[in-house]
Amino acid sequence: MSTILFHEIVFGPIHSRRLGISLGMNLLSYDGKLCSFDCIYCECGFNKDFRTKTKLPDRENVRAALEDKLLSLRQEGVTPDVITFAGNGEPTMHPEFKGIIDDTIALRNHYFPDTKISVLSNGMHLNKPEVFEALRKVENPILKLDSALDETVRLIDRPNAPGYSVAKQVALYKRFQGDFILQTMFVRGRFEGKEVDNTTEKEISAWLELVRTLNPREVMIYTIDRETPAKELEKVSVGDLQKIAARVGELGIQTNVAG
Repeated sequence: MSTILFHEIVFGPIHSRRLGISLGMNLLSYDGKLCSFDCIYCECGFNKDFRTKTKLPDRENVRAALEDKLLSLRQEGVTPDVITFAGNGEPTMHPEFKGIIDDTIALRNHYFPDTKISVLSNGMHLNKPEVFEALRKVENPILKLDSALDETVRLIDRPNAPGYSVAKQVALYKRFQGDFILQTMFVRGRFEGKEVDNTTEKEISAWLELVRTLNPREVMIYTIDRETPAKELEKVSVGDLQKIAARVGELGIQTNVAG
C-alpha cells in the first residue's frame, strides 16, 4: 500500500492544489496516524494499518521546529503563502493545540506577517472550547463535510464516535457564523461491496442545502489526487466538479475546485 506519512513536525514548503506554497505542520506522531475519522480515501492509509508507537511532539518542540524553518526560509528568500496544519491525521487532537496555534501566530507575525495560517480539520473536536477558540484565531479554518447524509459520512469518512451526526456537526460549524472554509471531497467507486458516490442528485441537493444554511465564505471542492487505501475508488472529473461549483456559485459563495 502506497501511503504518505510525514516524518517531521515541519515539512515542505510544498505546492498545494488549493493553498499555494504551503509550509506543512504535523502535530502527530511521525511513525503512524492518529485521527478521529478513518476516511476510505485518506492518503495516510487506514488507522488500523498505521498505529503509532511514539508520543506526540510537545509544544516547545513544535515551536522550536517551526522557528528554525521560518528562519531558514527567510534566509533563502522563500515566502510561504500559508502555514498549514494537517499531517498524519487530525491536528486538533493534539492536547496543546491551542497553545501551538498561539505560538504559530506569534512566529508568523515576526517572520512572515503576510503568510496565512490554515488548519485542515474534520471538525469533530469543535465541542472543546479551546479547539474552537484556536480555530477562530487562524485565517483559514478549513472544515470537512463530505455529505449531508449520515449514512454516506459513515461509509466515506467513518467517524470513530458512535454518536456522530451531520446535524451535530452543522450546529458546531454554525458557531463560525460563516467565517470559515468548507471542504468537500467528491468520490465514486465501491468499498466493502457498497457503492460510493456522493455526487448523485440526492447527495448534491442535500449538501447544497447545508451549504446554503452555513453560508461559508468559500467552499473547496476537490477529489482524490493520490493512491487511496480503498482500492476501488475513482476520481470525479473536473467537469463534474465544476458543475457542482456552479451550483454553489448560484448561492453567492466563492468556490475553489481542485481536480
